[in-house]
Amino acid sequence: MGIDLDTLMILTLIGMLLAIFSGVHIALALGATAMIGTYFIFEDLYMAASQVGGAAYELIRDHIFMTIPLFVLMGDFLSRSGAAGDLYTLINKGLKGVPGRLGVATVTGNAAFAAVTGTSIASAAAFSRIAWPEMKKAGYDPRLAAGSIAGSACLGMLIPPSVLLIVWGIITEDSIGKLFVAGVIPGIILSLMFAFYNLSKAVINPKLAPEPDSIGDTAKISSKQFLSGMSIIGLIIVVLGGIWGGIFTPTEAAGMGALASFGIALFKGMRWKGIVESVIDAGKTSAPIMILLITAGMYSRFLSLSDIDSVIVDAMTSFGLNDTMILVMMVVIWLILGMLLDSISIILLTVPLFILMAGDMNPYAFAIFGILAIEAGLLTPPFGLIVYTVKGVLAAGGDNVSLGLIFKGSIPYWIMMLVVMLLVAFFPEIASWPTQFV
Repeated sequence: MGIDLDTLMILTLIGMLLAIFSGVHIALALGATAMIGTYFIFEDLYMAASQVGGAAYELIRDHIFMTIPLFVLMGDFLSRSGAAGDLYTLINKGLKGVPGRLGVATVTGNAAFAAVTGTSIASAAAFSRIAWPEMKKAGYDPRLAAGSIAGSACLGMLIPPSVLLIVWGIITEDSIGKLFVAGVIPGIILSLMFAFYNLSKAVINPKLAPEPDSIGDTAKISSKQFLSGMSIIGLIIVVLGGIWGGIFTPTEAAGMGALASFGIALFKGMRWKGIVESVIDAGKTSAPIMILLITAGMYSRFLSLSDIDSVIVDAMTSFGLNDTMILVMMVVIWLILGMLLDSISIILLTVPLFILMAGDMNPYAFAIFGILAIEAGLLTPPFGLIVYTVKGVLAAGGDNVSLGLIFKGSIPYWIMMLVVMLLVAFFPEIASWPTQFV
């Protein structure tokens, strides 16, 4: 071999990061790194192309890939049809008399909506349109209102069927079904903390979250609204219960969910044009993820061929890092990258390496630990992606809410995410215990 493996690893990683931060698309950077690095290992272009191409082919033919576009389509049908708005109205009415009920309803609605979309950006965009006008009309403090929308939208990355958990499972070859159920208890804990925060703020200072008295409280919920909102609850039970009970594989559950959401959309009166737009939008969202996953698979093959395990172990030993210090280092890297890259890109860049550094930590607990850290990156100033999404949607609706105000409102949620992340780190059974039943 013409080049030392340790030197090869360092050069390729540095080259890839420089390419990404100089503006090269991450898929191209991952694919080029895999091809160049594999070529230097074998010093044969045909062998390198065979290894890299084989990795891509194995990923493409895996049926688990279907889960991403199907779950995205499911969420798009529900959002575009107005079913998500009906769910929010239903929860809001049910919480009448609860202090800060619009904020609590936003968190609860986002948690439920996250369980059928799997993407935080979709939740942030939907509830910026649904919840903000209601809280604004009631006289809510803008910082509390915007913060509750942005913060609770992060639940989409944790509560199954999370797209991030699917991507994580594909990269690590862990069971997608077990990853889904591993996120349930941490997701519930985080949702309860978010809801309690809104309730306590309203109790301490009612002026921040006044009780709405002019938001149609006297109007009854129509039977169509009730059925539409409840259908989302039923859909959650079918999708997650089917996976948990072993009735469906994640791919089958995604297909059933997409079909059921299509039926809900038709019930809500969605026309052919809306159906076509939902399918096209789901394709636009899913296609870039697929390309990233294919190139990430090529990159992972290069890492395995380069014997990265021994390189990492030697490096950790030489620096004298214990397991706690390694986890802290990972979190710092994830938070920094969260200010610069999207969550999927962060997973594809770091998880193939970090999974080898996780030590004896349960792989499913480590996945939830990592997702929580990456989630927090979506709210980390100055480039939290969800904050920019909320800002953009509110601006499009004519509300000039500053980025600084949304970031300030999101900080308590950022802290609570890190608290749950620490709970998972110190008590991994919170995430790993349910996986034994799948």
